[in-house]
Amino acid sequence: MGFGNLTEFIFLGLFHNENVKAMCAVLFLLCYLAILCGNLVVLITIRGSHLSEQPMYYFLSYLSFMDVCFTSTVAPKLIIDLFVKCNTISYNGCIAQMFYAHFFGATEIFILVAMAYDRYVAICRPLYYMITMSRHVCYMLVIASAIGAFIHSLVHVFIIISLPFCGTNEIDHYFCDIFPLLKLACTDTRLLVIVVITTTGVLSILTFLALVISYIIILSILRTRSSEGRRKALSTCGSHITVVFMFFLPLIFTYVPVGDSVGDDKVFALFYTMIAPLFNPLIYTLRNTDMKNAMRKVWCQDKLFEGK
Repeated sequence: MGFGNLTEFIFLGLFHNENVKAMCAVLFLLCYLAILCGNLVVLITIRGSHLSEQPMYYFLSYLSFMDVCFTSTVAPKLIIDLFVKCNTISYNGCIAQMFYAHFFGATEIFILVAMAYDRYVAICRPLYYMITMSRHVCYMLVIASAIGAFIHSLVHVFIIISLPFCGTNEIDHYFCDIFPLLKLACTDTRLLVIVVITTTGVLSILTFLALVISYIIILSILRTRSSEGRRKALSTCGSHITVVFMFFLPLIFTYVPVGDSVGDDKVFALFYTMIAPLFNPLIYTLRNTDMKNAMRKVWCQDKLFEGK
């Protein structure tokens, strides 16, 4: 436990009106179930079809898995708090929630970078694609993503457990995150706020800009391709770009401004903890012919098998 005598924290949550809480509890529960179902359908479809042999879908399966894990670190506690009005969390539970949220979230960021690199190689250097994006390379990129995310999360944990908490234990948020916890510390945390903004916020901006630039390069190269190849590439790249914008923009608004704007952070956090994972399966399936065909094959075969 960190310095001080606090053993638990209290979430102030998103809303104070009881009627709004009840409606949002049902809404968030339905959203969470949809996130689980949608991402698991994508994961099982890829793993149960030939798509798992393709690097893009190999990464997409891990992205769906990270979406489920990431949302599951936040949504169940939020929903329970809204339903039964139990807004407390232990000190150790808070640290664990922050660690896993940052671990799964950062892994998702690195996988999005790997997916952008995959599309760049596939479109800009197609002759070297099978060599550059071999299964071993894909595997190593996923492992590297997890290791990078683990180090990132561990840094945040070390920052928090080194701080004294001796005043109020009310967290103005609906889950444990670095900025709300820094506000509760009984010491000057201005330098730590700058460190977090530099490491997490600036890193998010640089990653986002790198992804946008890479897709601009890809789209410029696509202008020289045949109409059929351009249409298919635009479909997959369009899905990636949509997900990147939905995930990164709220993340940047959360971690780049000064840490005093936590009230707005709660709204922005909803986008990357609930809304983006909810729409990711739709974005990657509705405009993707390969995914739709694989889903028909996998799920229709299962139904036929059950009927025999």
